[in-house]
Amino acid sequence: MKIQIPFILLVSLMPSSMVQAFSVNSNSNNNISNEVNTGSDNRRSFLQKSITTAVSTAAVLTGGVVNNPMPALASEDTSGITIGGKLRMGDESIMAPKNHGTSEVPVQESLRYGVSNKLADKISNYNRRFAEFGGYFAGTTFEDEVRSANGPITFYDSNSGKPLFVAPINRSVDEFIEESKYHGWPSFRDQEVVWDNVRVLRNSGETVSVDGTHLGHNIPDKRGNRYCINLVSVAGNPI
Repeated sequence: MKIQIPFILLVSLMPSSMVQAFSVNSNSNNNISNEVNTGSDNRRSFLQKSITTAVSTAAVLTGGVVNNPMPALASEDTSGITIGGKLRMGDESIMAPKNHGTSEVPVQESLRYGVSNKLADKISNYNRRFAEFGGYFAGTTFEDEVRSANGPITFYDSNSGKPLFVAPINRSVDEFIEESKYHGWPSFRDQEVVWDNVRVLRNSGETVSVDGTHLGHNIPDKRGNRYCINLVSVAGNPI
């Protein structure tokens, strides 16, 4: 079976040291563009390097269900959240045009980790292919907050405020941070996904919220499913 892998998936499979930065234009028409590697020769060379390092696998693992891990903050109640389990697929109808791009509402006014609201809105609501810069989270409070949390930290939809991921679970903070640094984006595993609110689209691997927020992509490796997620899309506050 021939599998087509979107360009951004190939990029995400690489160590962050090899990743060419992607970003979004601030044009009023909300077009997304690549700020680097614009020459055809550079683009071709970069793609070839990406392909040689990509790991393509269709494996879908069934993870264990974890109920009520310790929340990052005492004020965050995770008692009603079920985390982990089997990957849940979705279809293109989830990402149909709505009142605000693919979502009904824009991102929240005050997002966590010091991320850019403007970038968050473009990536989350007006984008299906591109991502924040590889290593973008290094310039935010992401690592400090994860390391200082008193247990797993909950990541919320930047639009709706629904819980999407809880991490780290069944691994250490160091393992979670190091894997995220290696790939350049926060990287979650099956046991860390709140499947009531997250779907993976058939054929593309695009990972989205049930409300139409673009989150990133599922890029499986030899350990199973890995959800390569834009921090700007999961920096919301619980509502």
